[in-house]
Amino acid sequence: MRFLVLVFSLLQLGAGHAQSLPTTIPVPAVSARAWLLMDYTTGQVLAAQEADTRLEPASLTKVMTTYLVAEALAQKTLTLQQPVTISERAWRTQGSRSFVPVNKGVSVDDLFKGMVIQSGNDASVALAEAIGGSEDQFAAMMNRTAQRLGLKDTNFLNASGYFEGPAPNHYSTARDMAKLAAVLIRDHPQTHALHAIKEYTYNGIRQHNRNRLLWADPTVDGLKTGHSNAAGYCLIATARRGERRLISVVLGTASEDARARDSLALLNWGYTAFEAVKVYGKGQAISQMKVFKGVQNLVGAGFAEDFVISVPRGMADKVAAQLVSKQPLVAPIAAGSPVGTLKLTVGGQSWGEYPVVAQSEVPLAGFLGRLWDDIRLFFQ
Repeated sequence: MRFLVLVFSLLQLGAGHAQSLPTTIPVPAVSARAWLLMDYTTGQVLAAQEADTRLEPASLTKVMTTYLVAEALAQKTLTLQQPVTISERAWRTQGSRSFVPVNKGVSVDDLFKGMVIQSGNDASVALAEAIGGSEDQFAAMMNRTAQRLGLKDTNFLNASGYFEGPAPNHYSTARDMAKLAAVLIRDHPQTHALHAIKEYTYNGIRQHNRNRLLWADPTVDGLKTGHSNAAGYCLIATARRGERRLISVVLGTASEDARARDSLALLNWGYTAFEAVKVYGKGQAISQMKVFKGVQNLVGAGFAEDFVISVPRGMADKVAAQLVSKQPLVAPIAAGSPVGTLKLTVGGQSWGEYPVVAQSEVPLAGFLGRLWDDIRLFFQ
């Protein structure tokens, strides 16, 4: 599954003027300084403006912190019941807070929910210190993870995104934030589900989720708001309608109303202007590919999950696919490893290229089988 995490369509829309994939329904007017709308399943960028412009992300930073906490929980280097002693540094952190008590033990569960639901800066620092030893060391972990995930225009200086003034060296882009959101949803769906919780009470203080879209649209289930004087009002919004999930990112709007309005307009446009087409089902063999030096001569090629793409409404019957095999395929081959590329066109226009994986393992053959295939490969 990790192999598919950062597979994004070759139809990447560049920075600059607003661009979109061709549809008969125009893109809505968006006030944000930079924005992007992405199809979650394939990574198709449906529309974007200034998608690669580096801007301060404010509390959108916490999506990476959330990802690293979820990774630590999955690897059992952290547990939800584990108490974390709140340092004075964490306690003194300003901005949005969860009001955790200094020098007291607070469970990871409470801190995690405080960060995700309440956007608590103090909870973010406490979790960063619990994982990294210090917030500075945790920021280095964040940046290493950003590099591993292919976030080329992102650099973090702290775990919360809060600064008393401008912090131009703490930056990301609409495209990188959309990719990070997709990774979080794919790798840690239970953690993503926390972002749909509308309120959380800690220390006798009830606070509401700042994502207004949770109340405005029942299909919205996340993800993160952000605000600072330097960043403006920002929002990563996720919504699922039927088989399709879309992710919108707006950076640098003028108000809470504007970021909610822009996000909802983009999501509604994406669901209206495009429709879902299931090209192949989970486990469905697209083809049987020839294998050399294996205990079997063929391996099924397909997708680990349903492969659903977004196409302009009315174009569902104009999708065509061409499978290009990696040749020669030589054993051993692990299940889920890439064995080819699926090239898609819609109405004759290139629509992206996507990796196809082996549906089963192919172990190495015995000596005689390998020798015979060596001879066959020589004459290929």
